[in-house]
Amino acid sequence: MMTQERLNRCHRPIAQRIIVRGTLILDTPTCLGSGDADSPTDIALLRDSVSDCALLTGASIAGALRNYLREYQHGYGVEEQKGDRATRLFGGTRRDPDGEQSPLIINDAISSTIPTVELRDGVEIEAITGTAKPGHKYDLELLAAGTKFSLSFELLVEKDKNSAEQQALINDLAWALQGLEKGEIGIGMKKRRGFGRCHVEEWQLWSFNLEDAGDRTAWLNFEHWHTGLLPDRETYSSIATTLGVSLENEKDKRDRFLIHAEFKLVGSLLIRSGQDSTGRAPDVVHLKSHRPNESESQSVLSGTSLAGVLRHRAERIVKTLGSCSPIVDNLFGFVIGKQSQASRLVVHEKVIKDATDLVQNRIAIDRFTGGAYHGALFDEQPIFGGDETRVCIELELRNPNEYEIGLLLLLLKDLWTSDLPVGGESSIGRGRLKGIKADLIHHHPQNPQQWEIFEENGTLHIIDKADKGGSGESVRDTLERFVKALLAHLGKEVEV
Repeated sequence: MMTQERLNRCHRPIAQRIIVRGTLILDTPTCLGSGDADSPTDIALLRDSVSDCALLTGASIAGALRNYLREYQHGYGVEEQKGDRATRLFGGTRRDPDGEQSPLIINDAISSTIPTVELRDGVEIEAITGTAKPGHKYDLELLAAGTKFSLSFELLVEKDKNSAEQQALINDLAWALQGLEKGEIGIGMKKRRGFGRCHVEEWQLWSFNLEDAGDRTAWLNFEHWHTGLLPDRETYSSIATTLGVSLENEKDKRDRFLIHAEFKLVGSLLIRSGQDSTGRAPDVVHLKSHRPNESESQSVLSGTSLAGVLRHRAERIVKTLGSCSPIVDNLFGFVIGKQSQASRLVVHEKVIKDATDLVQNRIAIDRFTGGAYHGALFDEQPIFGGDETRVCIELELRNPNEYEIGLLLLLLKDLWTSDLPVGGESSIGRGRLKGIKADLIHHHPQNPQQWEIFEENGTLHIIDKADKGGSGESVRDTLERFVKALLAHLGKEVEV
């Protein structure tokens, strides 16, 4: 017997169902961990139990989209408020007992083929000794770049909402999916170290008016189990065009400082990778990674390796100035007991262009006899730079303070002048870079700024790209202000 409570239960009258599908393509290796403790690797890849293809859960997609929508509307580190775009599209938060159900249904995504897997290993380095910390080595499985997933979203538009509210909901969906289209949303683990970058290149749309009998029948007969794009359906490259909305009036509230720098490789570079080579290979080879539209794996500068180098030098700068400031932990993140904080500095993984692989034979020397150490002959395959070799670095600092920008500028200076090597075996001259040009971009909601640094005929030039008429001296003073802010923050006297 039905109770009065069930009779009075309020159902959602659905007036329209909008289905959006897209093809997600990974641009960098991606870590979708399964949490399997019995795996031969520390972090195993999450797979579909039936097809053995990679599995990207709908919960992961929803979390990434929700976080992007909140940050775009309010900025980094700001909590959601009731009535925001994120809560309107994805429902109430866990802290809101009266929160509404999400009107957006997101299906799990399965890779189109059994994926190519890359194995990466990592280790934590002791800051004092510069050697590996015991018990802190790990390995993980990564999906190779180029892996494709079929995404499927279904938006339920309620009948009791007015036309303005219905259109606002469709706009919210367009804003969220635009983040995927532009490649601004990462998925999986270690997104702030270059993994998980992706984009969507094609969209398809179906719209069903459930108040029309023909559309109701069409929705019931729709192949919901088939999540890929249909060959006889029109595809769109823009989600705004797909949904018929305009996304030009919204202001991006994210405050971030970006560095895009290009360097020459002076000598050689070696980031160790012994797990990707098969057959006859040197004892140590430089790290390579697959990239879409490339027949062979490409040499890369990994985000994890570069972040470790930058953190170690940042600690050295701060300690040299005699300070105990937690600025490095605030930038790069930390884990101390039960306390932890994610890194606010995003370090991207970049392909090294036009480098040459060469094998070097080496041998250890017995320091007592001065002769060759028995059984210690080994060979290495680093990459060597030429005139056309380019090493690019991309950094992004979220919610930057002026003194934190000053610390990044000092790190850039050390890289630029070959004083800060990257990769391994720096003691024998590997990993030296020489600066060619750098773009510094401050995406501030009220005061965006952009500078360019480049070297020409042995002279360093700094220009303000936002104000072409500004003098070079004033631009130098602007960047100098960031470094002075760092000195002031660390308690050092600054000359005015």
